[in-house]
Amino acid sequence: MNILKSCISRIPFPDQLAVVFGSVNEKMPKTGSSKERSHGSRQKASRTPIIVGAVVLLILVISGGAFFLTQKSSTSIVENTNQTSKPIILYVNQGNALVDATNFTALLNFAKTNAFNTLFFQVYRSGNLFFSQSNLTYFVNAAHIEDLKIYFALYFTSSNQQIPTSIYNLGEDGISLDMSTLADPAQTNLLTTLQQNYKQGKTAVTSTNFATSLKPDLLILETYQVQNSSKDTYIHPGVITSVEPLAMPSRQVYQSQYQYDLSNSDGVMVFDYYGLIKTGY
Repeated sequence: MNILKSCISRIPFPDQLAVVFGSVNEKMPKTGSSKERSHGSRQKASRTPIIVGAVVLLILVISGGAFFLTQKSSTSIVENTNQTSKPIILYVNQGNALVDATNFTALLNFAKTNAFNTLFFQVYRSGNLFFSQSNLTYFVNAAHIEDLKIYFALYFTSSNQQIPTSIYNLGEDGISLDMSTLADPAQTNLLTTLQQNYKQGKTAVTSTNFATSLKPDLLILETYQVQNSSKDTYIHPGVITSVEPLAMPSRQVYQSQYQYDLSNSDGVMVFDYYGLIKTGY
């Protein structure tokens, strides 16, 4: 912007041009007929709009270039992710901030603007189902209108908790199990139950166990919990990895990790919607 101000400050504006042309005109000898002098005045007047137009055009060109440069870095993620068919997942954790029918449209707008193509929308947490079937159907239809996939995400904290069958076959693209707090046998039982009874969409698991033997359709490793150089060893094809905005010290670091995960694994999950809103990344 400093360059823009410098360039503009050096451009002669119409009042300055008038002074210059007026001075020149005063020094010119007034010879010839009144008709000739009148014709000269018309020529002088006709040049002024051309000069003003050129000045305005130059300002617009410089302003456009400066605006492009300031916007390029902030849109780099959107440009890059729009070119991939990999899952770009936005996780909605109801434990951080509730998203329901009153603010679901804002979630959809945010997801589309930031190039996400999939929502992991938490509908069940610690034994509690938050929404009725009519609400769940609304979420599915609204997401699909915006060309977004939506998975119902279930968060388990006890082996006694069961998958609520009322969420099956409402048009959702899949169901995701978040059950890392459970022992391995309990996790296996839940995934097996889901795979046996749910045939209308894909199965997904988000896990903090990077060596898990579970085989859902989508396996998402919560690699954002690792904050050292060993993280990169878990980011590879065959899994989807994840980033957490709240754990990142800056937007630049977040974008760098996001792009690395997306480029080197089968997709990326951002955990979570609340964190992105709070940080502004």
